Amino acid sequence: KAGEFCKAERIMQTLSAEDLLGPLNEFEAKHAPDALYVRGDKDILRHGARVSIVGSRKASQFGLARARKLAARLAERGIVVVSGLAEGIDTAAHTSTIEHGGRTVAVIGTPIDQAYPKQNRELQERIAREHLLVSQFAPGRPVQRKNFPMRNRTMALISDATVIIEASNTSGSLSQGWEALRLGRALFITKALTENKEISWTRDMLDHGAQVLSDETFQDFLDCLPERAEMELDVALPF
Repeated sequence: KAGEFCKAERIMQTLSAEDLLGPLNEFEAKHAPDALYVRGDKDILRHGARVSIVGSRKASQFGLARARKLAARLAERGIVVVSGLAEGIDTAAHTSTIEHGGRTVAVIGTPIDQAYPKQNRELQERIAREHLLVSQFAPGRPVQRKNFPMRNRTMALISDATVIIEASNTSGSLSQGWEALRLGRALFITKALTENKEISWTRDMLDHGAQVLSDETFQDFLDCLPERAEMELDVALPF
């Protein structure tokens, strides 16, 4: 039976990646965590397409607006929004999804009984209570810098597609982008990011199969998602 940890009437379950996600193929299993610690509604992962929205902690106002708008449009279409509960793009994605009645999954880089950043503790508790909170780090394990790119690779595994909204040349989101491509998942990069001449990594990812997300390609993005209902773009997105 899955291990259980009780704290203030919240239940933590310890599951394998296959317990949570179903059967994994060879490429998915290669870097999958041995255990995942979860709180919340696991059935969220059974409800159709899942899209990661990721990007910079120190995001611009334009990047935050893009994250919020994309999360809202996905939530309205019943698509689950996955992100990492960091400040910046992640927080914008989670909060916008909740505000628009959608479902969200937070994959965190700390043990499940810790919150980082601390100002997101209330949001983390709400996601654990009403949505789904996931960590690959056992309670009591020290938090290290390497946890966060590891977390991003797990997010790529959980998600059917990843969208990088805004990220520097050293962002942990790049770990997720490369892992998504390795797994054969769809990877999209916002048009504004590909046009930023200070960023050098976008061309490499585009050369390896990433696609540009813009108003014009948004329907193509929806079309790449599995088990989707008919979706049409009805509001212009500020990509």
